[in-house]
Amino acid sequence: RFGVFKKLVRNYRGPISVSLWIRDDEFKDQHFQALHDFYESEPLLKQYVDVHVVVDRFDFQLNMWRNVARLFARTDYFMLLDVDFHICTDLRKHLQESPEAMQLLRDGNALVLPAFEYTSEEDGVDSATFPVEKHAVEALVNDKKLMAFHSAKFVPGHGASDYPRWYKSDEIYKVTTFNHKYEPYVVLKKEGSPWCDERFVGYGANKAACLYEIYISGVDYYVLPGDFLIHQSHAYLESKRSGGRKLNAELYAAFRDELCFRYARAMYFADELDSPKAANMKSQCSTLKGFKAALEDFPKMWPTTSPPSINDPLSESSVEEEEEEEEEGGEEEGEEEEGGVATPPMRKKARRSRL
Repeated sequence: RFGVFKKLVRNYRGPISVSLWIRDDEFKDQHFQALHDFYESEPLLKQYVDVHVVVDRFDFQLNMWRNVARLFARTDYFMLLDVDFHICTDLRKHLQESPEAMQLLRDGNALVLPAFEYTSEEDGVDSATFPVEKHAVEALVNDKKLMAFHSAKFVPGHGASDYPRWYKSDEIYKVTTFNHKYEPYVVLKKEGSPWCDERFVGYGANKAACLYEIYISGVDYYVLPGDFLIHQSHAYLESKRSGGRKLNAELYAAFRDELCFRYARAMYFADELDSPKAANMKSQCSTLKGFKAALEDFPKMWPTTSPPSINDPLSESSVEEEEEEEEEGGEEEGEEEEGGVATPPMRKKARRSRL
């Protein structure tokens, strides 16, 4: 993907934090040499790109790679972007010139860029031919040469962006039909947003899980009216992708249940269950069996104001209580809980100017 990434850098010309995986095997040194040659071949890479190399023997730890790129991003805001997507507009300039967009980001919301793909893979190879204006996108869609990304295979993945509304809109609008399979490309605040869960390995559900947790944590999604992405066509082996999909689907179902109770409990201790922050969590979790009853029982289960860590399955107080019960000879049974490219549009003030 070096060629595709070089196109992204030349087009974006802004700070980029990228994770790159090299398998720890007998070909490792050859791959490092190829990376070195690639980095030396393009001056813009040295100017804009921080490369973070992950060396291990584990395939497709996509969420871990996303976290690495985000961790080392030098900006206040970042974009979760796959390397094969082309930013067709001057995104950074548009954000800088939009007080509404910047205020939404400062308030902790996420901004969505609609994604497209060509109906013919041959048309999607050369990003130099991609449209740069919204009206040109709509014309190509009407001519059936361009379509919403994965709209022919997996509508829930991007359907909540509401493409019919996007074609007509010249204002930012809120995503109102979020679903747990929604996986748009978003710009959001680096500090305070949940990290991608690294239990997901292989293809399937990894990005959806990341965006789902961000959403139920209280982050609302808003669609930008004039910016968009287009997928750059490339060959890949479907056999490498199919293996993890079934396992990740099962993991994702359990993961959503876990998140609902984990965030509900954390918001209870923070006295936020009746606040706007809890609205997304309630909308996604209210149909879960036993969820509403659990909310009603929280005051009986945890009659304390001491907030537990959102990542720990048990609060400190409940752990102490269980230890006391064991010392007294109690035999109660308990349940155990299961435990890319970041393309940032703006610089941190502490290191350089914000934009």
